[in-house]
Amino acid sequence: MTRALLAASLPLLLLAGCGRTEPVGDMPSQEQLAAAANAAAATALANAQADAAESRNYVNEARGFSITLPEGWTIDKAASNADGVVYQDPGAGADVRVFWQKNDNDETLQQIVEAVNGASEGVDGDFIGENEYRGTANDGEGNNVVVRLLRQPDGAIVSATFVYPEMLSEQYQAMSGTVLDSLRTFPVKGAKPAPPAADNASNAAE
Repeated sequence: MTRALLAASLPLLLLAGCGRTEPVGDMPSQEQLAAAANAAAATALANAQADAAESRNYVNEARGFSITLPEGWTIDKAASNADGVVYQDPGAGADVRVFWQKNDNDETLQQIVEAVNGASEGVDGDFIGENEYRGTANDGEGNNVVVRLLRQPDGAIVSATFVYPEMLSEQYQAMSGTVLDSLRTFPVKGAKPAPPAADNASNAAE
């Protein structure tokens, strides 16, 4: 009688010893396992895409600006510093340069653009309000230069240039606009506003 009871109880003891006391019917189906695997793969892909997007976004907290660089471009560490960054398209001769510059003389954006015009050929551009300028030029060496300048509240200037070979205009023209459109400035903690640009202009005239 005791031996028969032990024989009947043995399967239950073995099952409990393995830590699996649930009925076999509660195991996930093949469809559920496949759905879980697909969900995990989708999450991993989304995280990878988010990481890639983040790596393309350059943010300079100390200087108060950010920009989104083209996918696949690489940083030129030798040409980059605390004030800005240079990214280039490997082997294509194109690059993006974004730098902050202190405006010691409190020059207006118009005065700064005049100085830039003197160093380039075929400059053509427009002011957008008092604190933004966008233009294009040719560097005299067969490269097109797309320029965007932003004047920050403290008077400092953030300049962004997208340079590419003129022969590759079809490839880079639209891209240059998209990249420079992404340039943003934001307040830097502790920065002091500069006098209005109009006042600076009148002072310079005097």
